[in-house]
Amino acid sequence: MSSSYSAVQKSFLKYQHVFVFAAPVVFVAAVLAFAPTTGSGTGYWLEYWWLFPAFLTGATIVNTVGISGSALFVPFLIFVFPLAAQPLSPQTIVKVGLISEAFGLSSSSVAFVQYGLVDRRLALTIVGGAVPFVIAGAILSFVVPEPVFHGLLGLALIAASILLFKADLDHEGAESDADGGHETAADGGSSAAPDGGTADLPDDAGKLGPAGVRTDEDGTVTRVDRDGDDYRYTRGGYLKRFGNYSIGGMFQGLAGFGAGELGIISMLSTKVPVRVAIGTNHIIVAVTAVLASLVHVFGGTVLSAAGIHIPGVHGLSLASTPWNMVVFTVPATVTGGQIAPYVSNALETDTIKTFVGGLFAIIAIALFGMAMGGI
Repeated sequence: MSSSYSAVQKSFLKYQHVFVFAAPVVFVAAVLAFAPTTGSGTGYWLEYWWLFPAFLTGATIVNTVGISGSALFVPFLIFVFPLAAQPLSPQTIVKVGLISEAFGLSSSSVAFVQYGLVDRRLALTIVGGAVPFVIAGAILSFVVPEPVFHGLLGLALIAASILLFKADLDHEGAESDADGGHETAADGGSSAAPDGGTADLPDDAGKLGPAGVRTDEDGTVTRVDRDGDDYRYTRGGYLKRFGNYSIGGMFQGLAGFGAGELGIISMLSTKVPVRVAIGTNHIIVAVTAVLASLVHVFGGTVLSAAGIHIPGVHGLSLASTPWNMVVFTVPATVTGGQIAPYVSNALETDTIKTFVGGLFAIIAIALFGMAMGGI
């Protein structure tokens, strides 16, 4: 049974590009065929074609540094989208951002799993703790007034900007630290340890390349990615990460982002190697984004069926979702998610981090201005 599972897993990862790119095709086909819409015809479905390059660029940027896509998508829909179309309600903005982000991060997550850079045990425990906060934040977003929404969004972006500037996301430096002084032997054999011995590194035949993971009795995790680089760390610090992800999860449901920004900092502060932290964070944010988007899409319908009446919620139905937007944003974010791991290896992550952090600060100031003007 175990060998069959490993064979399936290896086949999936080997051909993951096929499965990943099939997902948005199936999604778009299902939307075109079954989604209840407020319009029809070629004009309706092609109205927002220009969102594809915008969301492709945004998804590539945010996935490179391991943060939530909505951190860029939501401000874009607030400030740039109305210049070419019409203003959107906060609920619609968050809904579009979350649906797009869910697909993009899921795409990028599979790519990081393929590289052997995701600690699934760590991700599972964090997701379990963050779920109630994500749902609470999503429900809260239905009733928060627009000025308050803009103010909270500004606070989240300022926090994300500060945390990004403080975070050390340099991949090369992190790998050097994670390797703990081990070097790969010239003949491709076991790497040499500082004391002249050999490092016993895990190898999993079910994964691509020389990848594997082992947890020692003392809790030390040794992880080898598909390129043969090894990382050593412990999973300690659950309470600290839970605190960050619970607050981030609340903002994830409310504004469409927050779990990724606070999450990556909590990973790094508990000594998880940077590339493993980024890869694992992708899984966590992808799952919370999927959950939050489901609440935003189906929340009104479910609450109505249950006889629960919350002002402003019942207008949120499947038909109120701008499907002619997401048919372009979803394929764009999936493509960006697949590009991101290659961009992260080709470019200095600190350069992208500085640009994104500065952009967040500028957007936050504009949002505070909108919040003050709306009060």
